[in-house]
Amino acid sequence: MDLLIFDLDGTLVDSKLDLAHAVNAAREWFGMPPLDLDTIGNYVGNGAPVLMRRAMGPAASDEVVQKSLDYFLAWYDEHKLDNTKPYPGIPEALEELHRAGVRMAVLTNKPVRVSGKIIDGLGLSKYFARVYGGNSFEHKKPHPVGVDVLLAETGVPRERAMIIGDSAVDVRTARNARVRVCGVTYGFQPETFQEDPPDVIVDRAEDLPRAIIGNTNSPGDPSEHIQTGR
Repeated sequence: MDLLIFDLDGTLVDSKLDLAHAVNAAREWFGMPPLDLDTIGNYVGNGAPVLMRRAMGPAASDEVVQKSLDYFLAWYDEHKLDNTKPYPGIPEALEELHRAGVRMAVLTNKPVRVSGKIIDGLGLSKYFARVYGGNSFEHKKPHPVGVDVLLAETGVPRERAMIIGDSAVDVRTARNARVRVCGVTYGFQPETFQEDPPDVIVDRAEDLPRAIIGNTNSPGDPSEHIQTGR
């Protein structure tokens, strides 16, 4: 692979606790009880507006959802690195891929400004030529526009590019963009791979270089599961 396009939350970083605190701060502001960690984790992946629409419930008006979104974004911007850390093995995997000459980028549905701050704050920005977020383009993932832009910017052909992500959103993005996809099971929503299987499945971040550098499956081929000691 000549270009790796990483998702952020649930793939590179474990941000679940900070996201949950921000969601529950917004709910508390409206006098609502907190949601549990796993419930909020299942709401993540389609961008902050969808996250807060789900978190505030179907009865919430558009005005309430918008106000809760504004509160969430402001609170999260102040607390985005309270607990968020790279997953174990991610810094080492990125360093190995970097030494192998693989170009890397981030494509997330999280707003681009806070995404860049998180990557920079965790010392990972040196590995990524581009960081694009959910407000970088007209459409979010699973629309392929972000992948198309990265392919055009790098000149990498589709067959030499791969998305790495933790949910069906990333798999669908890859299918729409006609590139390969590696799913990681240590993230937020590995259960979604049952209906949308990736080309390769990896259980531990430290196994990513072997899975990515050595993979020759065509997009949509039956998944190869990289066995680990877990």
